Amino acid sequence: MFAAVHDITSGLHSPPFAPFVVFMLTWCQSGQVTAGVLRGERSRFQLFGDTMNTAAQMESTSARNRIQVSQATADLLLAAGHSNWIAGRKSKVFVKGKGDMQTYWLKTKVAKGSKPSQARRDMPTVDEAASVSSGSSRAGEADDNFGIDGVEAMTKIERLVEWNVEVLSPLLQQIVASRGGDILSRDPFLSEEEATIGTGETVLEEFVPIIPLKRFDAGELSRRLKASSVDIGEVAKTQLRKYLANVASMYKDNAFHNFEHASHVTASVKKLLSRIVNVDDGNGLRTPSEEINLADMAGHSYGITSDPLTQFSVVFSAIIHDMDHPGVPNAQLVQEKTRNAQIFKKSVAEQNSVELAWGMLMGKEYEALRACIYHTEDDLRRFRQLVVNTVMATDIVDKELQALRKARWETAFADTPVQDPSLSSDDCKATIVIEHLIQASDVSHTMQHWNIYKTWNEKFFMECYAAYKAGRADSDPSKNWYKGEIGFFDFYVIPLAKKLDSCGVFGVSSHEYLNYAQSNRDEWAREGEGIVKEYLVRYENMTAPD
Repeated sequence: MFAAVHDITSGLHSPPFAPFVVFMLTWCQSGQVTAGVLRGERSRFQLFGDTMNTAAQMESTSARNRIQVSQATADLLLAAGHSNWIAGRKSKVFVKGKGDMQTYWLKTKVAKGSKPSQARRDMPTVDEAASVSSGSSRAGEADDNFGIDGVEAMTKIERLVEWNVEVLSPLLQQIVASRGGDILSRDPFLSEEEATIGTGETVLEEFVPIIPLKRFDAGELSRRLKASSVDIGEVAKTQLRKYLANVASMYKDNAFHNFEHASHVTASVKKLLSRIVNVDDGNGLRTPSEEINLADMAGHSYGITSDPLTQFSVVFSAIIHDMDHPGVPNAQLVQEKTRNAQIFKKSVAEQNSVELAWGMLMGKEYEALRACIYHTEDDLRRFRQLVVNTVMATDIVDKELQALRKARWETAFADTPVQDPSLSSDDCKATIVIEHLIQASDVSHTMQHWNIYKTWNEKFFMECYAAYKAGRADSDPSKNWYKGEIGFFDFYVIPLAKKLDSCGVFGVSSHEYLNYAQSNRDEWAREGEGIVKEYLVRYENMTAPD
């Protein structure tokens, strides 16, 4: 029975459950029971007695995806010679009707030599990393950990930082592998380039319509080192963790535009990239494939697959894209004439995020990290350009930028031949696909399960409504929230999902995103008016004086 429960809980972290927060609370009590069949309209077999009552009360003291056993069960295991199967909890738990009880955790760690398919995957989903165990109120118990070492003793932000470290580390390995495992050699004038790059008047001025990506021929791809064989070193990984922790600290405590949102966007970017990259075991984002190799896939993805620096840059951009976001739109910042608005004029929040993140990355304390990301001036310039273009793409309100992207998409992916060869090049298509990938990821909650959409929609409403109450918005967002969401789906989200589908790069994910977008739009049309009223009630309850 214990093995079956462990297999079930382990399976909750694999497809199709992996994108969602799914877990079980499991507990076990041993003793005598009375069995019988209850009559009535729904007759059923049922167990009765003190053993069942105790087991039911133990539920609230368990922890997700762990098996808690009572003293009675532990005694039976000890008598059977299985003392190595259990570990006593550090403190007693309170069970209603029983008082304080000593309970135990069943050890479900997979032994060395077990097949990978039998083990729980090492890395939790972003939603798991952001979640706090609903069963454990005993902070600091060393034996309560779920996938990340000491996760229960970590704050939500610390868990999210660790999750992002685990996302970026394999990509750094892939970058180093693409240059033959070389970390130490650097262009002699690289430090001078680092000191001057990005020192123009504004970030937006660096935006370019087409980013030239690095191209690798089939021979280079076939000879590339496997990422798993590359060690970026503890110094670089420590610097990566420190950098991400500092990034997280620079996110404000907004209801929506916070570090958890950035991590959610990163998860979507990772998912979409994994549909077009990682076609062999040298890739950092997906499981191995024996049927397709990097050389075959490079053309299909317009070169995105063959350059790991491109993949790293897009994921990096997702993590930093809302740093220091003030919780109000750019138009409000311009109206208030804030210092950043006076400097940047437009795309204020986005340009500020790039400036802050880049300035911090160029610090002396991150030299080993930068040595993994790039080691030539060309790589540095390409990295900078990818970050600028990707973060700027998250400003979906700027009409001029949006019109430019729309025109380029329609021309580059037109059914009829294109006269301008630059607009049909792989670099052009790759640039456009990257921009739309980050845009879709930035609103990915609208293209996911209804409960995920509703959760993030409420967060965004709370942020906008709080800004209105604070006098930082001209109109009450609740008045048009219902209709505004329908318009957002009809004129932005669904057309964007259709573009992902039509470009032919993302495979089944694009169909999934489109289907969820259309389903959420219909559900919102039916339920949205009542949901907005619920938002208002919850806001008033949250802000009411004690």
